[in-house]
Amino acid sequence: MIFLKVLEEQEEEEDLGNFRGTDLRYDLSISLEDAYNGKKQEINFASSDKCGTCNGSGAEPGSKPVSCSVCGGQGQVRSSQGFFTIQQTCPECAGSGEQIASPCRECSGMGKKQTKKKIFTNIPKGVDDGTRIRLSGKGEAGIKGAGNGDLYIFVSIKNHSIFKRSEENLFYEFPISLTDAALGTTVEVPTIDGGKAKVKIPAGTQNGKQFRLKDKGMPMMRNRNYGDLYIRAITEVPVSLTKDQKNLLEQFKKLEDTKTNPIMKDFFEKAKRFWKN
Repeated sequence: MIFLKVLEEQEEEEDLGNFRGTDLRYDLSISLEDAYNGKKQEINFASSDKCGTCNGSGAEPGSKPVSCSVCGGQGQVRSSQGFFTIQQTCPECAGSGEQIASPCRECSGMGKKQTKKKIFTNIPKGVDDGTRIRLSGKGEAGIKGAGNGDLYIFVSIKNHSIFKRSEENLFYEFPISLTDAALGTTVEVPTIDGGKAKVKIPAGTQNGKQFRLKDKGMPMMRNRNYGDLYIRAITEVPVSLTKDQKNLLEQFKKLEDTKTNPIMKDFFEKAKRFWKN
């Protein structure tokens, strides 16, 4: 008897599973700062909930479902095709084996009603573009008291005006003047947490030189570590020079030699050998 009861419970769960509510998708776009800090996000969406009048049964309160007249309460119908007998889900009761004699007037016998929902969920720190978050049981209501489907939140990260992201690391380019690149300096650069970091630019820094700021990237979802921030120095050549500035550059040009421009020297030596051959 105990074994039979377990089987009956399993069959009932399987039948209800056939009427489980539909899964829903919600597309959420957040800023890179929100992905860095994490946030409690409000989600508003249209869905369905179990009818409060009939408690999801679809039947008018006080009435009971009756056995399906098509399948005799079996939930399955058989049809013969030649030598074969095919068993299919009953089209009348959709496999439940029951028909509602007196449908609930509130939900028209569906057992659920359309509604607008507002829920809150935590967006974890370090969430990446394309991450899928599953909220179990937050989807559409099932039919005839079956369980709800799930709600899947698909996260996308908005483009940032400064930072570019690759997994847990951040990147951007920052401009430095020609004189700062030549003489060296210390600059303050922005970090994703809203702060600043000091970076020492050594004398003779070439255009495109990359600097790494450890642990200044995005938090990692799988542990408590952080990625790095990589900043690339872009030397800006001055434009719209004044007369005095031009004169100073002309004087500097006269003082230039191969020692001050080793990359240029190396290239033209290679070019001379190429032309000679």
